[in-house]
Amino acid sequence: MFLKELSELNGVSGNEEKVREFIKEKIKDKVDKLWVDRMGNLIAYKKGKGKAKVVLDAHMDEVGLMIVNINDDGSLAFAPVGGVDPRVIIGKKVIINDKVKGVIGYKAIHLQKDDYLRTPEYSQLSIDIGVSSKSEAEKKVKIGDYVSFLTKYREIGNFATGKAFDDRGGCSILLDIIFNNIESDYDLYFAFVVQEETGLRGAAVVSEQIKPDFAIALETTTAGDNPELEKEHWATHLGDGPAITFLHSGYAIDHRIFEALVKTAQKHNIPFQYKRRTAGGTDAARYARSIYGVPAGVVSIPSRYIHSPLSVINLSDYNNTYLLIKTFLEKSPI
Repeated sequence: MFLKELSELNGVSGNEEKVREFIKEKIKDKVDKLWVDRMGNLIAYKKGKGKAKVVLDAHMDEVGLMIVNINDDGSLAFAPVGGVDPRVIIGKKVIINDKVKGVIGYKAIHLQKDDYLRTPEYSQLSIDIGVSSKSEAEKKVKIGDYVSFLTKYREIGNFATGKAFDDRGGCSILLDIIFNNIESDYDLYFAFVVQEETGLRGAAVVSEQIKPDFAIALETTTAGDNPELEKEHWATHLGDGPAITFLHSGYAIDHRIFEALVKTAQKHNIPFQYKRRTAGGTDAARYARSIYGVPAGVVSIPSRYIHSPLSVINLSDYNNTYLLIKTFLEKSPI
C-alpha cells in the first residue's frame, strides 16, 4: 500500500507534478509502456490477452486553495480549487508551494456577534504566514501560488487518517495492482489523471487516446455515516466494504459493468455496499460523455470528511476494494 506516501504529497488540481513523478518512478520498470500526455495524465500499459481494452482510472489531484491577493498587512487572500467548504478550513495549517507554512484565520468568536451562525465567505478568510507587510509577503509568495493542507498520514487501529484520500486511495490501489503483477485477459491501461476536481478534465483526453472498450474509475467517496444523521441519509458506511455506484450526477452507470462488479463481489464473498446517495460525479461520467461513448463503472473506498484537511477511512475497506478490483481483472467477466 502506497497511501501514506501519496497522501502526504501535495498535488492540487493543475499542480499534480510531484504525485505524477512519484508514481512514474515507482512503476517505470513494472509495465510494458509508460507515457505522459500533453494534459499531464500519466498512462501505464500492461499487456493482457486482448479480450478487451480496459482503462483503470484514478485521479492524482486533490482539492486545495490558490493565492488570489496579497493584502497590505501581509495576509493572503485565497480562493478554493475544487469543492472546499470554508467552514472546515478555519484554523487549519497549510503550506504554499511546499515551502511557506501558514494558518487560515478568521475573526475570533468573541468578535462575531451573530456572524457565528453564518457560513463565512472566502473573502472573510485569510492566510497568516507570519509577516506584517505586503512587501515581506511578496518575498515569499505570489498571486497564483498553490496552497495545500498540511496534514500527516496516521493509522489508528484499523483506521487511517490523512489528506487527499480522494483520490490518492484510488491511485494507491492501482499501484498495488501493478506491483502484484495481476494477470488478466484484458489489456490494461492504468490512467493516473489530472484535474478531476475541477471538471473531470484529464479523463476526456485519456478516452480519446486509448478508445477503450470500457473503463472503471477507482475513487474515494463520501461516507456520511455521522451519528447525528439518520441511516437513510448515509451514502456509505465505513467497514462495510467498497462502494459500487449505480447512479451519480451526470451518469447512470452502465448496467453491464455495475452488475458484473456486484456479481464478482457476491460470488467471491467480498464485502461490498451500494453507494446510496447519488450526489457528486466521477471520471466515469467523462468517459461516458466522450466522443467514443465509453461505458464506465465506479468502485470507491468510503471515507469520512472528504474535501477537507483530514479524512478517515477503514483499512479493511481499502483492502476489500483492492480485492474486488483484483478479482474482477483476473476473472474478466465482461
